[in-house]
Amino acid sequence: MTVRVVIIDNGGANTASLRFALERVGATPVLTADAREIRAATHVILPGVGAASDSMTRLRSSGLDTLIPQLTQPVLGICLGMQLLYETSEEGDVRCLGAIPGKVRRMRSVPSRPVPHMGWNQLQHDNDTPLLADVENLAHAYFVHSYSLPIGPETVATTEYGAAFSAVIARRNFFGTQFHPERSATTGSKILRNFLRLD
Repeated sequence: MTVRVVIIDNGGANTASLRFALERVGATPVLTADAREIRAATHVILPGVGAASDSMTRLRSSGLDTLIPQLTQPVLGICLGMQLLYETSEEGDVRCLGAIPGKVRRMRSVPSRPVPHMGWNQLQHDNDTPLLADVENLAHAYFVHSYSLPIGPETVATTEYGAAFSAVIARRNFFGTQFHPERSATTGSKILRNFLRLD
């Protein structure tokens, strides 16, 4: 199978580093908001940096808010992109894509754990999903976020930051990483490579 990877162009600032990370694992990604190209892709990535309300406004303006939940090929949401796969977010009380049941919640800030949660942290998992193949339990990944998903049926890896939250999720053809695999060194490269092997 020829892999055709599309990165959804949703105005995020991290698309260049994501493109380079995908090229390092052998892909040739296309950055686009064109529905036809997205439908034709074998693998779709929804990145995200910024506010949920702004991102959803852009997705609605291009009609992608209805397209993305209907996709049947593997879809990977990264950081805010993962959060947008859910139903709603406390960030502006915005309605999201609804591909996965659940609500994104604001992280609690305490003196020893400021929000945003920023930097390297560990992934706790038992490697029961192909997305985490060859990723060691307690491997480190790079996080930058103020909102997170509680642990739910789709959670396949967690991270502790005051309380445990969903670090990696999987539901049908939808996957997500709360961290940035393109900034997560070897761990991130393994996850991107594993994602491209999904069918």
